[in-house]
Amino acid sequence: MALRVVVMTFFHPAYRVVADWAERHGHRIVLVVTPPVGRSLRGANPLVLDLPPDADVLLTGRLRPIATPAITALAPDLVVSVAYPRLIPPEIIAVPTCGAFNVHPSLLPEGRGPNPQRAVYEGATTIGATTHRIAPEFDTGAIMSQREATLPEELTAVTFLAGWLDLMAQTLEEGVASALAGEPGRPQDAERATEARPFTIEEKLLDLTEPASVLVRKAAALNVMGPEAKVRVDGTEATVLAVRPAPGQATAPGTILDKHEDGWTVQTGTDALRIVTVVALHGQ
Repeated sequence: MALRVVVMTFFHPAYRVVADWAERHGHRIVLVVTPPVGRSLRGANPLVLDLPPDADVLLTGRLRPIATPAITALAPDLVVSVAYPRLIPPEIIAVPTCGAFNVHPSLLPEGRGPNPQRAVYEGATTIGATTHRIAPEFDTGAIMSQREATLPEELTAVTFLAGWLDLMAQTLEEGVASALAGEPGRPQDAERATEARPFTIEEKLLDLTEPASVLVRKAAALNVMGPEAKVRVDGTEATVLAVRPAPGQATAPGTILDKHEDGWTVQTGTDALRIVTVVALHGQ
């Protein structure tokens, strides 16, 4: 059965998860709802530029007065939210005939909220994803599908995101199929719920006295949806694009072992790391 689908998102890779699923099944995306650019969206919104030329897009932060009547008029079968940073009101949840679902990159009820990559930042060795029914409060609806996987052996922001997107695609596939088969989903255990709060400014600054493996993990978690990690070396604070192990020598943590046009090789609390930044250092 071909379905009419409304997608709510701001992040293009997340949109592709839904678009690829819809294409596989012959469903039609009748509208994409995305919020205006803002600080909560990391200062960028690549979605609008990357949509197909025939896509219909509603750019609004006003869900009740603007998005609700637009979605209602389209009479969708499904609303699918993925990487959408706003609370979706009951007026929209009630519109689709087959239900409204959110794809969240954690094993709910753990990791509710806007920053599920915090779990990896704090030491988790796995990643997860959940497709659940949208409820009046963030990330609280009945669970339709969950998947979990170990972290990629070569952990970077790119491999982290790729693993997440794969799990999200799997749960969307399973979750919607279960819903269409009449399954109500499994209620979440509120006693197990944890909140994934945003990173603080202090948490974004990598501490080069920590072990290299910890810094690799934290940089991947901070940068999974865009460069957020920072480093302070040789009097310069820079945004970190990537870190990777490098040949080095045993010396004091923070010691600069080599200087490059795009960063440094630095001794950490254990091994050396090559730090690639967005700051050009040539001539400094």
